[in-house]
Amino acid sequence: MSGVEVAEVAAQLRVAGCVFAEQEARLLIDAAEETGRDIDGLVAERVSGMPLEHLLGWAEFRGLRVAVGQGVFVPRQRTAFLVEEALALANAIEPTPVVVDLCCGSGALGMALATALIAQGQTVELSAADIEPAAVECARRNLAPLGAAVYEGDLFAPLPAALRGRVDLLLANTPYVPSDHIADMPPEARDHEPRTALDGGADGLDIFRRVVADAPDWLAPGGHLLVESSPEQAIVATEILTERGLLARVAESEEHYATVVIGTRP
Repeated sequence: MSGVEVAEVAAQLRVAGCVFAEQEARLLIDAAEETGRDIDGLVAERVSGMPLEHLLGWAEFRGLRVAVGQGVFVPRQRTAFLVEEALALANAIEPTPVVVDLCCGSGALGMALATALIAQGQTVELSAADIEPAAVECARRNLAPLGAAVYEGDLFAPLPAALRGRVDLLLANTPYVPSDHIADMPPEARDHEPRTALDGGADGLDIFRRVVADAPDWLAPGGHLLVESSPEQAIVATEILTERGLLARVAESEEHYATVVIGTRP
């Protein structure tokens, strides 16, 4: 990779509004060399608004390379905070935490949590589910090395009955963008990620409500539900958790610009 190549590609990306133009240029050039694809074609797709991660075929998340493809939600860096909160809770669960990654997308959350637990010498029983076929295919690629089962279907519907009442950690990165705000999202997300992964209904909490309605039946006693939300939604979200009999709290991270709502089954 020559400096001239990077500079030329970065210049095109910068004009298109890419903030980290040089970094993206290096990644795209590497991808072209690794896959044999034409660098001009990759740059043209990126300039047109295609997410960088879809062009590379992977996204970085908590130090891991997570496979993603077109039509699959790209894991956000802020969601690493949800994994950190889950990891802290998992350390108190023995002997083997039962984890479900619901609305899993690429499976990044379950993958990151299980990888961290295994690195600590802990075992984990991991399952995941999503309604989007492309996401399920992607998650199966990412989670197969961890021995995880990935199910296709709407929320809890495809999960095996054997998990009911046994889930210690339920990670649910539900869509929470209010429907009226979808049009204001960056084109990368709005035009290239499935709307089912973005649209949370009128107040952004429609899918959250559906998850909370059934979560107590799937959580083990003392089990935890962790869901990302906006700071503005957190108050209503805790009320929803409380109404369903879950002990609610909110965790916030200035570093990640992230808010996680946690409900615990007594």
